[in-house]
Amino acid sequence: MKGYLNNPDATAKTLTADGWLKTGDVAMFDEDGFLFIRDRVKELIKYKGFQVAPAELEAEILTHPGVADAAVIGIPDPEAGEVPMAFLVPAPGASPTEEEIAAHLSDRVAHYKQVHKFAFVDAIPKSASGKILRRVLRDQVAAG
Repeated sequence: MKGYLNNPDATAKTLTADGWLKTGDVAMFDEDGFLFIRDRVKELIKYKGFQVAPAELEAEILTHPGVADAAVIGIPDPEAGEVPMAFLVPAPGASPTEEEIAAHLSDRVAHYKQVHKFAFVDAIPKSASGKILRRVLRDQVAAG
């Protein structure tokens, strides 16, 4: 890729001086050398200078037996910058509470990764490929 058409700023943010393309993916290698894509830089929640990956919180929330599906976004906070908010779909026949989910997370993730707000929903908005539509959730929060 040579760059974005008529958009030098976007090109400068995406291509490094030595020709590398910055994809915006957060990746890691495991002990066997396998590469795993974990999240997107644009989706990271910035909490008091820490970066919180929504996918990590979602994975931990989904280990709770009362939760069928989950999505996490960052919502604005005047003190912290952003705080994690979780949207939860209860498992059939389950009625988990915010307190139960918070207690479930308390020993599983660092203090700065704790979810600050919860919303119980019927479904998580997803694209045709199954990707969580975080923009839709952010729009719902903004609309009240």
